[in-house]
Amino acid sequence: MPAGLGAAWALLAAAFLAALLLHRAQARRPGGGGGGGIASGLFQDLIRYGKTKNGGGQRPAWLRRCQVPKRWFTHFYIVSVLWNGFLLIKLFQAKFLGAALALWMQQLHSAFGRDLQSQNTDSEHFSALLVLLLLWLHSFRRLAECLCTSVFSNGVIHVVQYCFGLGYYIVLGTTVLWQVPINVRHGKESSVQICWYHVIGIVVYIWASLHQHRCLVILANLRKSKSGKVVSLSHSIPFGDWFERVSCPHYFAELLIYVSMAITFGLDNVTWWLVVMYVLFNQALAAVLCHEFYQTKFTSYPKHRKAFIPFVF
Repeated sequence: MPAGLGAAWALLAAAFLAALLLHRAQARRPGGGGGGGIASGLFQDLIRYGKTKNGGGQRPAWLRRCQVPKRWFTHFYIVSVLWNGFLLIKLFQAKFLGAALALWMQQLHSAFGRDLQSQNTDSEHFSALLVLLLLWLHSFRRLAECLCTSVFSNGVIHVVQYCFGLGYYIVLGTTVLWQVPINVRHGKESSVQICWYHVIGIVVYIWASLHQHRCLVILANLRKSKSGKVVSLSHSIPFGDWFERVSCPHYFAELLIYVSMAITFGLDNVTWWLVVMYVLFNQALAAVLCHEFYQTKFTSYPKHRKAFIPFVF
């Protein structure tokens, strides 16, 4: 495992777990999570976005100046499609065309990536290639949904969240690339072996992606007429598909998509499981905030729904 990358993802996962626990602790205090002075207000502003922003209490003017439109989420996927598409091409060339990676990529790989010695170079290269392809397809689909499906309100995100999102997909794709030895067997035929974990991973990926798309369509249709025209930017209670069990099934589907990539890696890639842990706590925090929003705004909100994971959390 690349020790530096693994430690970074573990630290990030721990940070979001701590944020989730801290928020839950603040929410149990009298008055909820809206009080507690400047530090508490800044914390709530950094973990909330979109419709949940107002749940952190009255925000001072200096915090309101540090925000950008939530619809700028689209920029995350543009960056991901471009950067991870570039990495995908480079890894494909290294795997099948015998091309060497650029010098700067080799230097970074030497600093943060795997040891060059490996007994399963072909298998690891192919697994990483598949994961990069799945990541690129995921980003392309989400970009298409942002442009053609989703109906964004006037919600905002903190500029720190925005910058974090831009860098996230760059680091994510780079993490995939760094999981395999950088050396390529020049002059030797590169083999491709489809393993059982590739098949299972892709099946789970498709299943989770289909449900995520359906849930995003349901959310978008809440603001559209039957003819497809946007008629409202207000929030309503969603029903259908996985919304019958959880408040944020699109977040749960996101977690499953990352789990599918861990399966595609062969189930034994520790670094990617740390990425999955980060996604778990990150999406759990967002789901809890959305769940609280729905419960506060709608007195008739279904009481049997969980926030994030069906029947569990």
